[in-house]
Amino acid sequence: MPSAPARRVPGRLLAPEPGWTTTADVVVVGSGIAGLTAALRLRNEVDKVLVVTKDVLAAGSTQWAQGGIAAALGPGDTPHEHEVDTLVAGAGACDRAAVEVLVTEGPDAVRELIALGTNFDHDPNGELSLTREGGHHRDRIAHAGGDATGAEIQRALIAAIEQAPEIEVVEHALAVDLLLAEDGGVAGLTLHVMGEGQRDGVGAVLCRAVVLASGGLGQVFEQTTNPAVSTGDGMAVALRAGAVLRDLEFVQFHPTVMYLGSESRGQQPLISEAVRGEGAFLVDWDGERFMQGVHELADLAPRDVVAKAIMRRMLDTDHPHMWLDARHLGAEFWERRFPTILATCRSHGVDPVTDLIPVAPACHYASGGVRTDLWGRSNVPGLYATGEVACSGVHGANRLASNSLLEGLVFSRRIATVLPAELRPLLWPVTDPRTPGLVPGVVRRELQEVMTSHVGVLRNADGLADAGGLLDKLATAGAEAIDQESWETTNLVTISLALADAATLREETRGSHWREDFPERDDVGFAGHFDVVMSDGTSTIAFVPEPASDGAP
Repeated sequence: MPSAPARRVPGRLLAPEPGWTTTADVVVVGSGIAGLTAALRLRNEVDKVLVVTKDVLAAGSTQWAQGGIAAALGPGDTPHEHEVDTLVAGAGACDRAAVEVLVTEGPDAVRELIALGTNFDHDPNGELSLTREGGHHRDRIAHAGGDATGAEIQRALIAAIEQAPEIEVVEHALAVDLLLAEDGGVAGLTLHVMGEGQRDGVGAVLCRAVVLASGGLGQVFEQTTNPAVSTGDGMAVALRAGAVLRDLEFVQFHPTVMYLGSESRGQQPLISEAVRGEGAFLVDWDGERFMQGVHELADLAPRDVVAKAIMRRMLDTDHPHMWLDARHLGAEFWERRFPTILATCRSHGVDPVTDLIPVAPACHYASGGVRTDLWGRSNVPGLYATGEVACSGVHGANRLASNSLLEGLVFSRRIATVLPAELRPLLWPVTDPRTPGLVPGVVRRELQEVMTSHVGVLRNADGLADAGGLLDKLATAGAEAIDQESWETTNLVTISLALADAATLREETRGSHWREDFPERDDVGFAGHFDVVMSDGTSTIAFVPEPASDGAP
């Protein structure tokens, strides 16, 4: 087993001393499906819940989810079948017990979401309309507004939050760092709030528990489906506080992201897997359907399989993208089933009714994150995590399509079940001994170029070594200005180093982790996880062996 060097990054973010203080029982960081579900379920169990979000309530990743939410809700479908598909997609890196929790509690969780007021699509008979996506052997994806599922779920959750005056919401608030008690557990956190009157600037929230639901790390790469707020803040905050991060090397690159040109940066338009679920298919520049014979599900193979097939064909033919053919679906079907994607494509000069859609893989979802148990607990007392910021074990090496919304829903409910009985006393934070530091925001572009070139879809030892050296230099570049851009960039550098090290150490190809120098899966040497920990700015990584679970239970 190779070893990774200890990395130096700031032990905490350099920030002004808090200018204001408030208290809460529980602080929920994030306002997507995971965060708002946790807040709604906790509001009647504790005295005060405070939700903080970096932008407005609707600005996170949930609203961008097009395809839907997966659960065994259709006739003939079972949680067992959903479990099998999830385990197979996860390529031997799933926690079987976590998957069982997800699929067995999922149907009731979705029904509760419907009872909350979420308007899912129904067929002419009034039954829930279900579709299929990659890796699923059944139609089990519930959707809303055709292809606006996330936006509808977000709408329903925000409406419920607005009817819950006992939940306090602070928008435009960046979580800077956790405040720790003498026992190393949670005593609160520092926030930077913009434009909130008396709470403008950096302040401190003293609390008894923190639930991280802050989303992923998509802005690590040049092209991503993630919104601008996805800068890995929650993972970095947790790591600096002593939490374990697990499986960071497993970053899912969605195979069908609309290609806007080599110079396009930031959030890119996602072409939902549901389009292929309704009959669209991939072709190369000669019009050949290249997924035939690659996998039994062809164009609906798991995402890692499709992304690799697209990349191979791009490399073999020296073309910057492939094509998605959905012309045969027709105008009426496009307008009814995929109105959002249709409008987006047309806004970029492509009409899917008459044109092929240019597509290429781009960063989509982080399967790794803050290591949690089956109830969302981290190893730091009083710190819980749910949704994309967490590594619950359900995704393994490759997330099964539409399991992400379900994961946030199920595990937030579980956190709310156990957290009230586990509330710590309100403790005064100790003087923070961690060494402060800051990376200048202007290096973000260089960081993204390094990560995209060397730690993207296709990886190898030389590129990963180059990435480690370049990231080390960025980590030691001192910032002159203390501002949000520098805080976010420091978080991105912190997570990027850990991700690159994990990718370096995993000398195999598994799921979404693709090593061209180690093209085969190795269940003898790498059936397990890479865990990252930090102590006062020095991060280290270790392999934790674990029996693989792959295929039918």
